[in-house]
Amino acid sequence: MSAPEVITSLQNAHVKRLVRLRARREREQDHVILIEGAREIARAVSSGVPLSALYTSPDLHSPEARDLAPTLRAPTHELSRAAFEKVSGRENPDGLIALAPTPHVTLPEPAGQAVTVLLHGLEKPGNVGAILRSADAAGADSVIVLGRGADPYGPNVIRSSQGSVFTLPVAVMTEDEAQAWLSERHFTTVACTPDADRTYWDAPLTGRVALLLGTEHEGLPEHWRRTDHSVSIPMNASRGADSLNVATAAALMLYECARQRRAQGAG
Repeated sequence: MSAPEVITSLQNAHVKRLVRLRARREREQDHVILIEGAREIARAVSSGVPLSALYTSPDLHSPEARDLAPTLRAPTHELSRAAFEKVSGRENPDGLIALAPTPHVTLPEPAGQAVTVLLHGLEKPGNVGAILRSADAAGADSVIVLGRGADPYGPNVIRSSQGSVFTLPVAVMTEDEAQAWLSERHFTTVACTPDADRTYWDAPLTGRVALLLGTEHEGLPEHWRRTDHSVSIPMNASRGADSLNVATAAALMLYECARQRRAQGAG
């Protein structure tokens, strides 16, 4: 059996397509997502995401990529080092990129104790990915991304989430859809906003709770602030601190939810 052809030309159709798919509009047009990195691909596959294509460059393989590549079941194309570095979105790629159909997630019906995180207008992939990672680690049940913020299945969000976007139900909704979903399931809504009088550890965060987070610059719009509870995170103003990274705020809120649930269970 002859060895598979190695793609070396930067003008090859596969190379051109992978470069094109770095753009969200192109991924949406092709109904695919691009997953780069052995850890992220492994989490996608273990979560049941079907791969439609695999691109590999053995010269760049990390030990993890070298072990994973032979176990993956998808049409495989080998790229030269130069060709792979052309299509990669990373400074030090590990030689694995996969394509998969765009996930269409239906959120699970919540249990009596459930936490969902609602993200309004967040545009930085690093923040969205970090929030997904924290939500997964803290045991949240789902995440709702509103409108045209950062693409939750974009390569940079996938990377920042370390693949948690595949292990945690993440749905994109319109504002009306999100409000209806939360209302019909009787969620208590908690808006995180710096001008709230109540601190986040004083708010009741058991039962079905939706944590609402907006951008660091503009926060939540007024209609999302009119919720069951508005909470703030205290800061040391004596040293000039007047803002907090939204991913850090989300992590604090999520772990306060987990703490209250644990205390309720112990009680």
